[in-house]
Amino acid sequence: MEEHAVIVNFDYGSTDLGALFEVETRLEEAIAAADVGDYDGNEIAVDGSDGTLFMYGPDADALFAAVRETLLKSACLSNVRVSLQYGPVDDDDVRRTEFALKE
Repeated sequence: MEEHAVIVNFDYGSTDLGALFEVETRLEEAIAAADVGDYDGNEIAVDGSDGTLFMYGPDADALFAAVRETLLKSACLSNVRVSLQYGPVDDDDVRRTEFALKE
């Protein structure tokens, strides 16, 4: 099975991660309901200024479709930028699509 990725970079602006953890729960639920992959976790700056979310599955487009609305409706995330990777993340030759999802 080929591994694709959806990597989401965002601005957060707080050291209180409660709202982010709620978003992660909704992402996990959406991915499981659509059966399109796995939510792998986050990296968040120590000062809470920004972060990254990591999701993996066999089809980056299907995975993004499953989480798109959750990301759009998450008020705690701003300046959301998405990278869809159509192959292993450590392969520099895979096709990537990057775009801004919301300000």
